[in-house]
Amino acid sequence: MNSSALTVMIISQGVFVLVALYFFYRVLTTPPKQEPDSYSENDDIVERQKE
Repeated sequence: MNSSALTVMIISQGVFVLVALYFFYRVLTTPPKQEPDSYSENDDIVERQKE
């Protein structure tokens, strides 16, 4: 393998590792989104089913 092929291989692997580490960091540091509580939205409904 000549030096230019080795250089391209090392640069491309380095870019891939840096991108993967960046997104892994983003996943670990992103705060969770607040999801609405579906049960609390139904508090005004007194009776759910007619018996």
